[in-house]
Amino acid sequence: MTTEMPNAQIDWDDQGRPHSRVFDDVYFSDKSGLEETRYVFIEQNALQERFSALPANSQLVIGETGFGTGLNFLCAWQLFDQVAHPDARLHFISVEKYPLTRDDLQRALALWPELATYSEQLLAAYYAIHPGFQTLTLANGRVTLTLLIGDVLEQLPQLDARIDAWFLDGFAPAKNPHMWTPELFAQLARLAAPDSTISTFTSTGWVRRALNEAGFKMRRTPGIGHKWEILRGTFPGLPESPSTTCEIKPWYARPPQVSAERKALVIGGGLSGCATANSLARRGWQVCLLERHERLAKEASGNPQGVLYLKLSAHGTTLSQMIVSGFGYTRRLLENLQRGRDWDDCGVLQLGFSAKEAERQAQLAEAFPPALVHLLDQPQAQALAGIELAHGGLFYPEGGWVHPPALCRFQALHRNVQVLTHHDVLQLHKVEDQWQACQDDKVLASAPVVVLAGAAEVKRFPASSGLPLKRIRGQITQLAETPDSSVLKTVVCAEGYVAPGRLGEHTLGASFDFHNEDLSTTPEGHQGNLDLLDEISPDLAKRLGEQLDPESLQGWAAFRCTSPDYLPIVGPLADPQLFAQAYAALSKDARQVPATPCPWLEGLYVNSGHGSRGLITAPLSGEMLAAWINDEPMPVPRSIAEACHPARFAVRALIRRQ
Repeated sequence: MTTEMPNAQIDWDDQGRPHSRVFDDVYFSDKSGLEETRYVFIEQNALQERFSALPANSQLVIGETGFGTGLNFLCAWQLFDQVAHPDARLHFISVEKYPLTRDDLQRALALWPELATYSEQLLAAYYAIHPGFQTLTLANGRVTLTLLIGDVLEQLPQLDARIDAWFLDGFAPAKNPHMWTPELFAQLARLAAPDSTISTFTSTGWVRRALNEAGFKMRRTPGIGHKWEILRGTFPGLPESPSTTCEIKPWYARPPQVSAERKALVIGGGLSGCATANSLARRGWQVCLLERHERLAKEASGNPQGVLYLKLSAHGTTLSQMIVSGFGYTRRLLENLQRGRDWDDCGVLQLGFSAKEAERQAQLAEAFPPALVHLLDQPQAQALAGIELAHGGLFYPEGGWVHPPALCRFQALHRNVQVLTHHDVLQLHKVEDQWQACQDDKVLASAPVVVLAGAAEVKRFPASSGLPLKRIRGQITQLAETPDSSVLKTVVCAEGYVAPGRLGEHTLGASFDFHNEDLSTTPEGHQGNLDLLDEISPDLAKRLGEQLDPESLQGWAAFRCTSPDYLPIVGPLADPQLFAQAYAALSKDARQVPATPCPWLEGLYVNSGHGSRGLITAPLSGEMLAAWINDEPMPVPRSIAEACHPARFAVRALIRRQ
């Protein structure tokens, strides 16, 4: 798998239209582009009637091949905004191999001032568009845009969704033969919901025949402009239709949707709990967020300055894919916060402090686009950081630092979220269709859906007690900013990190202690962090002056919660005993996949195990949970959703008994 992603190579013709060098064609007509989009894709898919018919809390999912300048998306969004129920949602999924840069997108969309209301919102969220699945939340959560960045035949097979309407777009078959293939049409059929629709500019005979063979019912219809005919069709979903659907193992299947009222309890008010509450609230759920302390972000999410740092692999691992997607989602989310106080995109510099590390960094720089990460030599790194450094390293230009409590507070401010502090949930009971959250037999709150998001505290409940979560103590040190240290311009990392000043303080850390259960800060912890600082930059240590006495320093300590495979644990929970009984055959033959439905604990979910990567993985995990709960398109590849699923540990335990 390659993760390298060139942006679209664009020239601008005399009419100001974007012209693709790769495909030797324009993206749209500057005179009839809107009319063509509305006729071919909006009208042929009957979107005005379908949007108008959507009830509250429902959604329509549109899939598209070729995002281009986003014109089709913006036209669909505009119509949806005009005619759909205010509590209905639009989910638009589009594949794009060569995404436009933000500057090129802005220039292209300036040609359509009538769409400015929508294009401005798109541009405001169009940051960190990197390889893989990238989710953009628009219109206060009413509209979701998921961009699959990469080759269409690599990206669509990873998608877990049901598409109600297809926009088969992209440069014409003669210009882009690699895309227009039977393999593509089979994927469109695999993802199509019963009675879904499809339309395309082309009327080429072999395209029509190949779509019919894939299971669609296509017919020619009068075209528009210079196109005499176009194609439109439906997907009847007949049993005889060819299917490329992979067998989904029952323990990774989607659980039944809860049919009761749209109320949810989220237990735990840190990054994962606040993200989950926000994702559900934006979908119309009434969410009660229960926090045992006096305020949100009291524990691991209380770090004054966390780092938006990507620990990647050059080999396209599942964790690495999740990190790239999660980084983009968080980076876009941060645009809602106050730069300089709540976050800063000052970049992150990871020093190449050894030959082995320098070799690893060179591989990463080859594997990812320069906009995400690139190498700096020692003079370049030193000039960028503003302090003396002994090494160059990897630079993440879109990274930086974040004040996690601010992110938590922002997400919990949604009007559909009720925050209840001093609510320590010790027991969960299912009474009819309601989960009751109790403390010493007192019912604190109840709802048909519960999400356990209290880090390692999720182990106090029987359904999640077997999850292999472990707590790791971490301590950071806070250092007063001095006139000399204020020259630090970016986060600098080696084994630890130091961040530019926030409100007059630098954050330095962070220690790892696997054996200490005491959260009081210690001089030993501060000394360990000072040692990390010396590894990063003795010059910066000098600039911080005479305050570096570990006995007098201030700081903060908390437990990170992590899983054995470093992936978060996100998804529905099953009854542990019934699960072991249902799939006992795995202990004799791991290749067996019993057809037994998974014994889900209806309405019970978990979001935990984010470790030191919570800033990157927790917000996107909130969207993953919302997809599980609402039966929506997954914001990550199916393989990632399964790799994060809580059932993975129960399955591994059964297999190991062989």
